[in-house]
Amino acid sequence: MARVKKTRKELLKEPDEFITTTGKIIKWSVKHQTHLTYGLIAVVVVALGISTYRFFSARAETQAALLLQQAMVKYENLQADKQPAEVYAAVSGDFQAILEKYGNKKNGKMARLRFANISYEAGELKQALVLYEKALPQFELFPLLQNQILSNLAMTNFQLGEDAAAVSYFEKIVANQTAVNKDEALFHLGGLYARTGMKEKSQAAYDRLLNEFEESDYRELVPKG
Repeated sequence: MARVKKTRKELLKEPDEFITTTGKIIKWSVKHQTHLTYGLIAVVVVALGISTYRFFSARAETQAALLLQQAMVKYENLQADKQPAEVYAAVSGDFQAILEKYGNKKNGKMARLRFANISYEAGELKQALVLYEKALPQFELFPLLQNQILSNLAMTNFQLGEDAAAVSYFEKIVANQTAVNKDEALFHLGGLYARTGMKEKSQAAYDRLLNEFEESDYRELVPKG
């Protein structure tokens, strides 16, 4: 097939179209340059923000770990020759400082649990209760540790005379498949049920303790008859 030769007019028109198209692209780029630049800046800012957050988060975690270690060393040294109440008074400020600044960090959460135990040992039951309640959801990925917190909550409420709350926590322990202290929970439930007039439930709890936990020391404490 014969090739159609373009006229001079057509040839001259092609560069014009190229220049026109190129010009449109340049104009579009200039027009949108600000938007493109802002978009790029936004991406960079986000990337830097993530990097900065990780840096400061890691540094805060390290600082929280250091403060917790110092507080625990102080606590253990004081335990040798001081009563729990005196030890609590001496270290309370150290733990409060960690919780105020790093309470949401991993080591801050561990500090909360440690301080709860120290408070309980010192007889600061209301303080311990508040700390245990806040710690419970923070350790949901650690079932064994969470079960221990449930037990601590049950015992703290029991010591405070909050029978209904104590029963609720002990029942959660008994119903939990991974709980390791069900014998203790059943023993206390037997007593609490009896104290509130639920004799059948009390006997059922004691019977389960006797039948399912042959090695438990709590068997010896079950009321006879």
